Amino acid sequence: MLAKAIGLIQGGAMSKILVAGGAGFVGYFLIKRLLERKADNITIVDSLWRGRIDKEFEQLTEQKNVRFINGDLTDPCLFKKLDKDYEYIYHLAAVIGVKHVMQNPERVLYVNAVSTLNVFDYAKEIKNLKKLFFSSTSEIYSGTVKHFGVRIPTDEDVPLAIDDIKADRSTYALSKMYGESTGFVYSRKYNIPVTIGRYHNVYGPRMGFAHVIPEMLVKISKNNVVDVASPGHTRAFCFIEDAIELTVRACENTNTRGEIINIGNSKEEISIKELVLKIANILNRVITVNELPDTPGSTHRRCPDTSKMESLTGYSPHFSLDEGIKRTYAWYKDKLNAQYE
Repeated sequence: MLAKAIGLIQGGAMSKILVAGGAGFVGYFLIKRLLERKADNITIVDSLWRGRIDKEFEQLTEQKNVRFINGDLTDPCLFKKLDKDYEYIYHLAAVIGVKHVMQNPERVLYVNAVSTLNVFDYAKEIKNLKKLFFSSTSEIYSGTVKHFGVRIPTDEDVPLAIDDIKADRSTYALSKMYGESTGFVYSRKYNIPVTIGRYHNVYGPRMGFAHVIPEMLVKISKNNVVDVASPGHTRAFCFIEDAIELTVRACENTNTRGEIINIGNSKEEISIKELVLKIANILNRVITVNELPDTPGSTHRRCPDTSKMESLTGYSPHFSLDEGIKRTYAWYKDKLNAQYE
């Protein structure tokens, strides 16, 4: 299966690809990875509500085989600008981040639901579509973990539950459940080939600052005492290059059709406090951790079962947490005063 998966990724045939939400963190690295093949024809659609046009992204859009459309996927008229012969669609667009979920829960529900409906309605019209990849999240397990408990590492067959239907924070997980359901309904009714990837704590360069690793890079570089919320909570972090390799393989491998796949790295589950101390060591800083209370709504423990992912894609994450943090810091170290989301 490994040889088959590699053959799918390294083949020289031209593929026409649409990346919805391509200016964001995962989208940027996905496009960069696809361009390494020098054969793909790529269209990027992004509203730039959170995505960024920086020098790195501009370098991608300057490639002759890349087309960028600044557009809103909640607008059905946008899809009239798109061709009808894409072979692969990566639907990464969504409103994410705890800050946005808490401040704009109605936008989370509207954008994430309507954009997904529009993408799938558009996909019905594409005759030669080989796969539509829908980007989901590990947050989808949170309600089940809180109320019923789940086995950890957690596999994809765990029944899903919402923590509190009245809570703003529930809107993000709910919107992703809705998206997954949309994928399976449209797949059955319209024969759209779908794969769903549930991302688990992906990190790396160019992800903004509203995430624990870049946030701690800033705090540790400037302070001897570092405030750390939820210090005993554990996570299993996945470096972006591993996540992208898994994403491409999950999308392009025919064995993944109709499957939900955890995308993550289960090898180094770590507490937030231990993570902070590890980052300090990499930065050669001596710090004192000021332990704060747990963040409301935060899951105590999260780690994916990656056996299905590795079996279907033929790939196991290569980057250790130490190496990933070093590469992330190498990108951030001269940008720590230029914070953005």
